[in-house]
Amino acid sequence: MTGYPLLLDVTGRRIVVVGGGTVATRRVRALVDAGASVVVIAPWLAPEIDALDVESHRRAFTESDLDGAWLAVACTDDRDVNAAVAAAAEHRHLFCVRSDAAPGGTARTPAVLRRDGMTVAVTGGDDPRRAVALRDAISLALDVGTLPTRRVRPAAAGSVVLVGGGPGDPDLITILGRRVVASADVVVVDRLAPRALLAELPEDVEVIDCGKSAHRHNLTQQQINEVLIDRARAGKRVVRLKGGDPFIFGRGGEEWLACVAAGIPVTVVPGITSALAAPALAGIPLTHRGIAADFTVVSGHLDPGRPADQGIDWPGLAAGGGTLVLLMAMERLDLISAELIAHGRPATTPAAVVHRASLRDERVLRAPLGEIADTARREGVGAPAVVVIGDVVDVLLADHA
Repeated sequence: MTGYPLLLDVTGRRIVVVGGGTVATRRVRALVDAGASVVVIAPWLAPEIDALDVESHRRAFTESDLDGAWLAVACTDDRDVNAAVAAAAEHRHLFCVRSDAAPGGTARTPAVLRRDGMTVAVTGGDDPRRAVALRDAISLALDVGTLPTRRVRPAAAGSVVLVGGGPGDPDLITILGRRVVASADVVVVDRLAPRALLAELPEDVEVIDCGKSAHRHNLTQQQINEVLIDRARAGKRVVRLKGGDPFIFGRGGEEWLACVAAGIPVTVVPGITSALAAPALAGIPLTHRGIAADFTVVSGHLDPGRPADQGIDWPGLAAGGGTLVLLMAMERLDLISAELIAHGRPATTPAAVVHRASLRDERVLRAPLGEIADTARREGVGAPAVVVIGDVVDVLLADHA
């Protein structure tokens, strides 16, 4: 059908639906939601229509039923009745939707998507399945942010969202995270965040690179906090895009508290931490029946020689039988390994280093705990990497039996 697309305001207007079955129920419910004054004509009505509390008449259709109507909807299972409704509507200069044979009517019911004040209506050349498929594709694109929509908001609407970007591959950010990034006015991004998403942003989006690493700080944490607050106070939608999860060694808690103290609305979108993602991508289950019932995630940036009350309880971790997951540990991996071995963890314990998990240059090294640091050094593998220590490292290997 070629035609002129319109969005009708049916609030308080008389709409006549002829039919009382499944299709009629869907049409009546949608019209009621749109505020229409619906009248249903059919010898039999589905219980769902009765529950909608609309005007109904249990009888056959007559032409006079369309008197005073703004629109007619013919959705019985009798083609002759539907044709009669369409003819009566044509005689009264009313538009009519026919559910059984769209070309027999003068209007179409599109597949509809409503999101954040938007309405997307899709027709598929009188093929409803085609229209629904396209509607669903648009819905998915909006969900994941590949079809971004940006609204102009007043300055008072400034806010900050802490978004966990996952382990690095942009496909592993959450749907909500991607959608939030796509709607940002300002993105404050970390070095390990999924930076490929930045290429999809409109040119007017301000991108601020924090770039923090072991020996380089583009911005201090205090400066990052100040940037978040400053841009939000200017009415901007600010996204703090981090690698992993904002609240797992990401200093997201500090940024949250800074925003709260400044009176800035702040929310968080969790991400898949590399502590979980890297082992999974390397084929290492952190728990496995009969081998490991627990795991511990530890930061390796502190000197393992510190007393337990000033750092990490390495003796306690060494004595336990659970899986150990180390983040930010590559610079001190030799010291950490020696500390664990000195306190009882066998030097033969399987260990692995997962470098740049989820990215194209991902590498996985396996070696006993006593050799893993030297193996990584020899292979030229450094940060960013996740270290896994425990018998689970080899449990899924094909030759492990």
